Amino acid sequence: MNPSTAQARVLVDELVRNTVSHVVLSPGSRNAPLSFALHEAATAGRLTLHVRIDERSAAFLALGIAARTGRPVPVVCTSGTAAANFHPAVLEADRAGVPLVVLTADRPPELRASGANQVIDQRELYGSAVRYFDELAVAERRSGQNAYWRSQICRVWNAAYGEWRSGPVHLNIPFREPLVPDGSAGDDGAGEDTTWPESLDGRPRGARWTELPDFGALPSFVVPSARHGLVIACDAGVRAAGEWAELHGWPVVSETGGLGIGGTTAIAGGVWLLGLEEFLTEHTPEQVLCIGRPTVFRQVQRLLSNTDVEVLLVRPDSDWPAPAHNVRQVGQWFDEPTKPADPEWLLKWRRADAAATAAVRDTLAAQPWPSGLSVASELAACLPADSLLVVGSSNPTRDVALAGVRRPDVLVHRNRGVAGIDGTLSTAIGAATVHPGPSYAFVGDLTFLHDLNGLLTGQAETRPDLTIVVLNDDGGGIFSLLEQGEQQHSGSFERIFGTPHGADLSALCAGYGVPHTLASSRVALREALRPEPGLRVVEVRADRSGHRDLHARLRAAVARSVGAR
Repeated sequence: MNPSTAQARVLVDELVRNTVSHVVLSPGSRNAPLSFALHEAATAGRLTLHVRIDERSAAFLALGIAARTGRPVPVVCTSGTAAANFHPAVLEADRAGVPLVVLTADRPPELRASGANQVIDQRELYGSAVRYFDELAVAERRSGQNAYWRSQICRVWNAAYGEWRSGPVHLNIPFREPLVPDGSAGDDGAGEDTTWPESLDGRPRGARWTELPDFGALPSFVVPSARHGLVIACDAGVRAAGEWAELHGWPVVSETGGLGIGGTTAIAGGVWLLGLEEFLTEHTPEQVLCIGRPTVFRQVQRLLSNTDVEVLLVRPDSDWPAPAHNVRQVGQWFDEPTKPADPEWLLKWRRADAAATAAVRDTLAAQPWPSGLSVASELAACLPADSLLVVGSSNPTRDVALAGVRRPDVLVHRNRGVAGIDGTLSTAIGAATVHPGPSYAFVGDLTFLHDLNGLLTGQAETRPDLTIVVLNDDGGGIFSLLEQGEQQHSGSFERIFGTPHGADLSALCAGYGVPHTLASSRVALREALRPEPGLRVVEVRADRSGHRDLHARLRAAVARSVGAR
């Protein structure tokens, strides 16, 4: 057995022993030893192998699986630019705390120094974005290798799972030729010489080479101590936040609006209320308990920046949000408050929430179909129970939060670590692959086009049951809501911000063999959202020229309704 084959088989075996069950592979030459070993393990039923030819899509597919399962997922590629294409997903995994194991194959040192093909400097390629980096020594045919290889896999797994917080890790693996098993050509190694100077077995009974502690068993505690408090819930921890707030009588506002959070204290229209200066002046909380990392709404950042508000954070690492640098306490979870909540305080927030969500609902009902907000509202209302909804960045994540629809039985995922549109389709496909119920994604047209290769799956690959809803307003609709969209910039807006593309999404889907439906009415959208097996795209075409005006009318309607209470 040649050293590259022996090393790859041991690495894959130890990954399985460390509870890895899904691996994403991008094909190449230098990573051939790992490819053969992964195929052997998948054929034996030891793991599920996903193959993608586009490395960026592959990495986000792995990220989606890891985010949904909470377990480390390896993604494997060859050397050169293939490894660089993993970088966006590594950055997202870093900021979002997703356990991603990046395995990059490389040339051995003597080839790097000779000007060999497909060589870049892959050592510490991802910089500070990874929790751990190591480069394995080139495999040699001698004793002592098995323990070293297995020990390093345990280190990698441990770092990804996280002493303080999960995240990406990077293991660079130089392989010398031969890169394929020693058997005769075409037989995948059958008849090869399997002798080796030492046993390549792992620990008995499938145990890890090195057993490691389960971190987070003894969390620190955040202790609220105010009668007028507010919970801000961001992605991870949303459901737990709802349960705690229900128990202790604090209103809870989520960046996903009314999706994924239950209880009578959930404020579905909370983002609207935080944007009303008149309301917040009279209802400023003494303390804000912030769970996760808020990224979308400026009104949330303004509240956290208020020096009169004491901020308590639940975020188990050193990268905590602190707009005013006034955070009093950071912990992994929180204890019950030392003062009972004021029941009238919660009642005021609930009354304002009912007024705000009713104003949004009535205003949208009076508007021509469709808009991003009306599609988000319809989508949220029609989702089957226990659905997964992956929401794209830019307008979709805002539309879902602002729609004010209450659906505690829906699980929401967003790539809000660095809030890019990279790899959103691949993330959704990965998450849907391991989600036990119906899965949906809601994205804009630019997000869809940016990761179109996420739809590319080989004939041997499994496509999950995922419905991708695309709000196609032919360009960057988000910019019309920002300063760039003001009237004085209208002369340059379309060319450098609006960026109309005119792409035919139906034809593109046909090229990838993915069913496409154009929903031209509310009724058509509802029909298209009925659960069906397989991967499919539902397109809704909208005119983005009215975005800014619609949001202004909604703000005014909410302000009038809440002010009248």
